[in-house]
Amino acid sequence: MRHKHESLLRSIFEGPVSANVHWREVESMLTHLGASVEPHHGASFRVELNGVEGFLHRPHNSTTCTKQELRHVREYLVAAGVSPSKIEAGD
Repeated sequence: MRHKHESLLRSIFEGPVSANVHWREVESMLTHLGASVEPHHGASFRVELNGVEGFLHRPHNSTTCTKQELRHVREYLVAAGVSPSKIEAGD
Protein backbone atom coordinates (compact mmCIF):
# COMPACT_ATOMS: atom_id res chain seq x y z
CA MET A 1 0.00 0.00 0.00
CA ARG A 2 1.34 3.42 -0.86
CA HIS A 3 2.51 5.48 2.11
CA LYS A 4 -0.02 8.23 1.32
CA HIS A 5 -2.94 5.79 1.40
CA GLU A 6 -1.61 4.07 4.51
CA SER A 7 -1.30 7.43 6.30
CA LEU A 8 -4.85 8.38 5.32
CA LEU A 9 -6.21 5.03 6.49
CA ARG A 10 -4.40 5.40 9.80
CA SER A 11 -5.71 8.97 10.27
CA ILE A 12 -9.29 7.82 9.62
CA PHE A 13 -9.01 5.14 12.33
CA GLU A 14 -6.77 6.72 14.96
CA GLY A 15 -7.48 9.55 17.36
CA PRO A 16 -9.79 12.40 16.57
CA VAL A 17 -10.95 12.47 12.98
CA SER A 18 -9.08 15.04 10.89
CA ALA A 19 -11.02 17.87 9.30
CA ASN A 20 -8.53 18.30 6.46
CA VAL A 21 -9.09 15.29 4.20
CA HIS A 22 -10.13 15.74 0.58
CA TRP A 23 -12.75 13.46 -0.97
CA ARG A 24 -10.47 12.68 -3.92
CA GLU A 25 -7.91 11.26 -1.44
CA VAL A 26 -10.58 9.05 0.15
CA GLU A 27 -11.78 7.88 -3.26
CA SER A 28 -8.19 7.14 -4.35
CA MET A 29 -7.52 5.14 -1.17
CA LEU A 30 -10.73 3.12 -1.60
CA THR A 31 -9.83 2.34 -5.21
CA HIS A 32 -6.32 1.36 -4.16
CA LEU A 33 -7.82 -1.04 -1.60
CA GLY A 34 -9.73 -2.68 -4.46
CA ALA A 35 -13.10 -0.98 -4.05
CA SER A 36 -15.47 -0.18 -6.86
CA VAL A 37 -16.51 3.48 -6.44
CA GLU A 38 -19.35 4.69 -8.67
CA PRO A 39 -21.48 7.85 -8.58
CA HIS A 40 -24.96 6.96 -7.40
CA HIS A 41 -27.28 9.90 -6.91
CA GLY A 42 -26.31 13.50 -6.25
CA ALA A 43 -23.41 13.49 -3.78
CA SER A 44 -23.85 9.79 -3.04
CA PHE A 45 -21.38 7.13 -4.19
CA ARG A 46 -21.96 3.38 -4.29
CA VAL A 47 -18.90 1.59 -2.95
CA GLU A 48 -18.24 -2.14 -3.00
CA LEU A 49 -15.21 -3.60 -1.22
CA ASN A 50 -14.64 -7.21 -0.16
CA GLY A 51 -18.22 -8.03 -1.16
CA VAL A 52 -19.66 -5.32 1.10
CA GLU A 53 -21.80 -2.65 -0.55
CA GLY A 54 -22.16 0.78 1.00
CA PHE A 55 -23.12 4.32 0.14
CA LEU A 56 -20.85 7.22 1.03
CA HIS A 57 -21.39 10.92 0.52
CA ARG A 58 -18.82 13.32 -0.82
CA PRO A 59 -18.75 16.90 0.48
CA HIS A 60 -21.46 19.13 -0.99
CA ASN A 61 -19.94 22.62 -1.04
CA SER A 62 -16.32 21.80 -0.40
CA THR A 63 -13.59 19.41 -1.48
CA THR A 64 -12.79 18.65 2.18
CA CYS A 65 -14.70 15.91 4.00
CA THR A 66 -16.52 16.68 7.21
CA LYS A 67 -15.74 14.71 10.34
CA GLN A 68 -19.11 12.98 10.04
CA GLU A 69 -18.38 11.91 6.45
CA LEU A 70 -15.04 10.47 7.59
CA ARG A 71 -16.77 8.61 10.43
CA HIS A 72 -19.04 7.02 7.81
CA VAL A 73 -15.97 6.03 5.77
CA ARG A 74 -14.49 4.44 8.91
CA GLU A 75 -17.72 2.54 9.63
CA TYR A 76 -17.84 1.29 6.05
CA LEU A 77 -14.20 0.16 6.14
CA VAL A 78 -14.82 -1.73 9.39
CA ALA A 79 -17.85 -3.46 7.82
CA ALA A 80 -15.68 -4.37 4.81
CA GLY A 81 -13.00 -5.85 7.09
CA VAL A 82 -10.36 -3.16 6.53
CA SER A 83 -8.23 -1.67 9.31
CA PRO A 84 -4.68 -0.33 9.55
CA SER A 85 -3.55 -3.40 11.52
CA LYS A 86 -4.89 -5.78 8.87
CA ILE A 87 -3.17 -3.80 6.11
CA GLU A 88 0.14 -3.85 8.02
CA ALA A 89 -0.19 -7.60 8.62
CA GLY A 90 -0.83 -8.15 4.92
CA ASP A 91 -4.25 -9.73 5.40
